[in-house]
Amino acid sequence: MVVAAVGILGGGVLVARGMTGGEQGTSALPLAGVFQQTTPSPSASPSPTGPSPEELAAQARAKRVKALDAALKKYAKTVPEFSVAVLDRETGETYAFRGDEKYETASVVKVQVLACLLLTAQDNDRKVTSSEDALAKKMIRYSDNAATTSLFSKLGRASAIGACNKRLGLTQTKVSSSWGLTRTTVKDQVKLLDALVDDDGELNASSRKYADTLMSTVSADQDWGIPAVAAAGEEATVKNGWLSRSTEGGLWIINTVGRVTGDDVNVSVAVLSHANKTMSGGIKVVEKAAKLTRTNLKY
Repeated sequence: MVVAAVGILGGGVLVARGMTGGEQGTSALPLAGVFQQTTPSPSASPSPTGPSPEELAAQARAKRVKALDAALKKYAKTVPEFSVAVLDRETGETYAFRGDEKYETASVVKVQVLACLLLTAQDNDRKVTSSEDALAKKMIRYSDNAATTSLFSKLGRASAIGACNKRLGLTQTKVSSSWGLTRTTVKDQVKLLDALVDDDGELNASSRKYADTLMSTVSADQDWGIPAVAAAGEEATVKNGWLSRSTEGGLWIINTVGRVTGDDVNVSVAVLSHANKTMSGGIKVVEKAAKLTRTNLKY
C-alpha cells in the first residue's frame, strides 16, 4: 500500500499524487481516510486604515481655510486695506488674514481699558466703584471719549494698560499715550476678546459677566460690525472704533471687535481697516469681511 503524503506549504494544502503499488497491473484502491484537497479559504485581509476623525476634521478645515483665503484676497483687491481674525473656542483654532499687520485702534482700545479696570479692581480685592461703573458704561455703551480719558488716567495711562495687556497675552499691541492711536493686530484683538470669557484666565467670573453685559448692550447707533455676523437666536457683543485720520487725508479708520455665541458657535472676531473714504463705506467693508469668515469657515 502507498500512503498519500499530505503536507502544508506556504499556507496551502499539498496532497501527493497516489502511487500504484504491489503487483504490476493491480489497480490502486482509494485509501480510507485520505484527506480531500479543497480550495483554501482566503485569509481575511486587514481592512485598510482610513483617516482618523481628527485627520478628517483637519482636512475639512484646510479646505475651508483655503476657500476663505481665496475669498478674502479677491475682496481685498476691491476695497481699502483690512485685516480679519477669528478665534473659535469650540476648536481652539485661530484664523487670520493679514494677522500681523498693525493698525491704529481708534475706540476699540476701550476694551483694553475695560479689561485693565477689571483686573485692577480684582488685584485690590474689590468691585468697581460706582464712579468707575458710570464711566465704564459710558465708555463701552456710548463710546464716550471723556469717560475713557478719565479711566485711562486713573488706571495709570499707557504703561498700566500695557501691563494689563501683557497679563492677558497680548504681544503685538503698543499702547499710545493718546489712547486712540494705540496700535494693534487682529490676532491680539481676538486674544483679548477670548480673555474676557476664559474660565481659566486672569479675569474672574464677576469681571467676565460685567464685560459681557456692557458689550452686549451698546447703543443702537453703534450696534454694527460683528453683530451683522450673528444668525437669528445667537448673541453678539461688540465694540467699534471709527476715526477720520488727519494723517491720512481725512480717510477713515473703521474697526470692529466682538463675539458671537449660540448653540453651535462660540467665536471671537476682529476686523481692522483704514483708508476708507467714508465711515459708512468702511462699515460695509468690515461687515463683509466678517461675514466671509462665517460663510467659508462655517462656524
